[in-house]
Amino acid sequence: MEKKIKSPVVSEQERIDQRKRQIRNWAILLGCIAAAVILTVVISLLGSSGHSITSTRLPCYAHQDVTVFQDGVLYYDGASIHFINANGSIEWSYPAGDGASFSASDSNIIVWADRQLAILNDEGYSTYNRAMDESIQFARIGQKHAAIITGDELTSTVFIKDLQGAHIDSETTQFDGQVLLDCGFYGSSDQYMWTLSYDFYAPIVTSILATFQVGSMNTGSATLTNHLPTRVVYLNERLHAFTTQQLYTYDYRGVEDTSGNMLVYGWQYLAHTQPKRGLAYILLAPTNQATGESGMKDLRVISTGFDRRYSLPSTCVGAAMSGESIYAFSSQYLYSGKISSQRFYAHQIQLEDGRSVTDFVGLTSNGYAIVVSNNEVYSVTLPK
Repeated sequence: MEKKIKSPVVSEQERIDQRKRQIRNWAILLGCIAAAVILTVVISLLGSSGHSITSTRLPCYAHQDVTVFQDGVLYYDGASIHFINANGSIEWSYPAGDGASFSASDSNIIVWADRQLAILNDEGYSTYNRAMDESIQFARIGQKHAAIITGDELTSTVFIKDLQGAHIDSETTQFDGQVLLDCGFYGSSDQYMWTLSYDFYAPIVTSILATFQVGSMNTGSATLTNHLPTRVVYLNERLHAFTTQQLYTYDYRGVEDTSGNMLVYGWQYLAHTQPKRGLAYILLAPTNQATGESGMKDLRVISTGFDRRYSLPSTCVGAAMSGESIYAFSSQYLYSGKISSQRFYAHQIQLEDGRSVTDFVGLTSNGYAIVVSNNEVYSVTLPK
């Protein structure tokens, strides 16, 4: 006779517990699916490139005044100024002697040591080499002219020369009682010069932005109180003076253009770019991030009628722009994106021995970035 097996009796509490377990299992499954979707979206937004950026160790060190120049870098080793390309080959050297300093434009270099002055072209040849009558404070060079500042800090004299050293103009009393901080040339053919000075005897912080027509008279000046300009650049046929509070714009005569002024409180100038078509863009970073040890997590790009903010995927040590692209550098990754987009693509930077990027110098004209790992300097390829 066949024996029947009785079904176990399931209590109401057991059914409730079983239902709870089913709900919990479904919740875990849905959570895993959601996490996978979020990870996929993050990877999509980050846009991982799938390939590493190549790097080359350059034969110079960060403390040697490393400066990006055209398709390579300039550096001073205490005796000579060398120009090396992004592949690490020395293309030329100039014997500058002890205690020299230099400054470069897009096409020329000016070198000084005490009273000695030299002007070099982009191939390292000297077009002028002679001593000034007084010690040189600093010098700047443009496409067609050079400015040499001599004398004491409160009695500075500015000499303007052409690239062969011929005297063009000088200002001997304009800056009495002022500390001359910087100067530069602007205009389609360097026909104008700006100077930035600090009025030492003013009862409050007062800086003066003066403009000159090379070979002629002073064309104008603007006085800025309370906030010292941190950078002056010439873009879109206007001078842009950045202070810790405000961006001021001026025409070539030094007349303020209030329509171009912008509040930039808490933001610091990093770089600018001029696309082939359209207006120039200016890259900013929060001042506390750009000057602090924690690094940068946010960027801002401004232009006429344009103001956009960006969040970087991780903390970065520097950022720059080229054309319509933004590049930011973390310890292990190069992030690239377009000004018109919020998406950044991640490209792993592989330095020798697994070293990390600790600083950023600048971008060359031929698609390389110059970065620093502690005191060593590397060139890394930019993504195409």
